[in-house]
Amino acid sequence: MWVNLTRWRGGRGGEVKHSTSMNSSIIRRVIVLGAVSILSLLTVQTYWVLRTWDIQEREFNRRVNQAMFDAVIDLGKLSDFIPPSDNFVRQVSSNYWVVNIENPFEANNLEFSLAKAFQQQNLKEDYKYAIFDCTSDQMVQGKLIKYTALEEPLAEPLQKHYDSSFIYYFSVEFPGKTSNILTNMWIVIFFTGLMIITIAFFIYTMFVILRQKQLSELQRDFINNMTHEFKTPISTINISTDVFLQNEKVQGDARLSRYSGIIKEQVLRLNTQVEKVLQLAKIERDNIELHVEEINLAELITSISPSIELKVNDKKGILHLDLDAVNPLVKADRLHLTNILHNLVDNAVKYSKDIPDIHIRLRNEGKSLLLSVEDNGIGIPKEHQKRVFDKFYRVPTGNVHNVKGFGLGLFYVKTMCQEHRWKLELHSEPNKGTTITIRMPQKK
Repeated sequence: MWVNLTRWRGGRGGEVKHSTSMNSSIIRRVIVLGAVSILSLLTVQTYWVLRTWDIQEREFNRRVNQAMFDAVIDLGKLSDFIPPSDNFVRQVSSNYWVVNIENPFEANNLEFSLAKAFQQQNLKEDYKYAIFDCTSDQMVQGKLIKYTALEEPLAEPLQKHYDSSFIYYFSVEFPGKTSNILTNMWIVIFFTGLMIITIAFFIYTMFVILRQKQLSELQRDFINNMTHEFKTPISTINISTDVFLQNEKVQGDARLSRYSGIIKEQVLRLNTQVEKVLQLAKIERDNIELHVEEINLAELITSISPSIELKVNDKKGILHLDLDAVNPLVKADRLHLTNILHNLVDNAVKYSKDIPDIHIRLRNEGKSLLLSVEDNGIGIPKEHQKRVFDKFYRVPTGNVHNVKGFGLGLFYVKTMCQEHRWKLELHSEPNKGTTITIRMPQKK
C-alpha cells in the first residue's frame, strides 16, 4: 500500500522540511569550494617550487663564485702574479661566468686551478672553459670537462665578453645547470606531480558527477513523463470497468462478471504501481514535509490492523500483534508512519512461504521504542542484505518465488526513517525469515 503523499503546504507549526537528493546548489557549492581549494593548492605549490628553485640557484651561484675566486688565487701562485683586488668575477648570464685576471697565465695552470677549486666546493657539474687571446681577439684553448666521461675539446668557442677593460680573462659555462638544479629538487617535483594528478582526478570526478546528474535527471524526467501518460488511460479503463460492472447483463453472466472483476483488480494494481513511481519522483524532486505530532504507536497499529489483516488473510496467513511497550509515544508523521507499516507488511506477505506467519512487535529498550515486523519467509542472503534498501533493487529469487514489484517499498521505508532520524535494522537468514526493526526515540 502506498498512500498519496500530497500535503497542504501551509506554514503549520509541526512541519519539518528535509531534502532527500543532491540539488544543483549543493553541486555548485562543491564545484566552487573545489575550485578555490585547487587554486589555493596551485598557488602554494607554485610559491614553494619557485622559492626552492631560487634557493638552489643562489647556492649554486655562491659556490661557483667562491670556486672562481679560489681558482684565481691559486692561479696567481702558480703563474707568479698578484690577482686583482676585487670584482674580477662577473656572472654574465645564468650559467656563464667571466673572470678578469689582468695578467698572462698558462692554460694548463688554469685547468688545474679550476679542477682543484671546483672539487673543494663539491661542484661536480660538467663545464666548459675558454681563454681570451688578446692578439687574435678570440676565445681559444678551451675544453669541455665531464665528470661522467673523458674531457673533450670544445665543438665551438664560448661567447666572447665584450668589455674593452678585459684583456686577460677566461670564461666558464655550465651547460647542465638547469638539469642539476631540477635533480636537487626531485622531492618537490615528485609532490608537485602528485598534486597535479590529484587535481586532474578531482576535475575528472566532478565531470563524472555532473554527467551522472544529467543522466539521472533525464532518466527521472522520462519516467515521470511516462507514468503521467499512463494515468489518463488507466483512469479511462477504470471508469469504463466500473460502468461495465454495473451493467445488468454483465452482472447476470458469471463469466463476464469474473473477467470484469479481473480487469478492475489489475487496473487498480497498475494504478498503485504508477502512484509509487510518481510519489518516489516527488520525494526525490521536492523537499519532504513532515507533519510531526505525538503519536501513540500501539494505538496506531491497532487502528490499521484490520486493513493489514486483509492482506495477510488473502494468503490465508496469520497476523500477530505483540504490543507490550510501556508508554509507546513517539513524535512522527502519522501518514508516513502508516505507509511504513503497510510497506513492511506488504513485503512480508510477498516473500512469505505458503502460509504467512507475521508478527508485529512493539517493545521498549532503554530510551527507545523498537517496532519490528517479522515473517517466516524465504529470507535474504547475506550478500544482498546491504542493498535491499536501495532504489529499484530486488533480491534475485529465480523461479522459486516469483514476486512482482519495482523494488521501491523498502527504499521508501529507508528514506522516511532517515527523515525521522530513526535507525533501521535488518536481520535475515535464508529459509528462516526476515525481521526489520525500526529504533525510535521514545517521547517522555
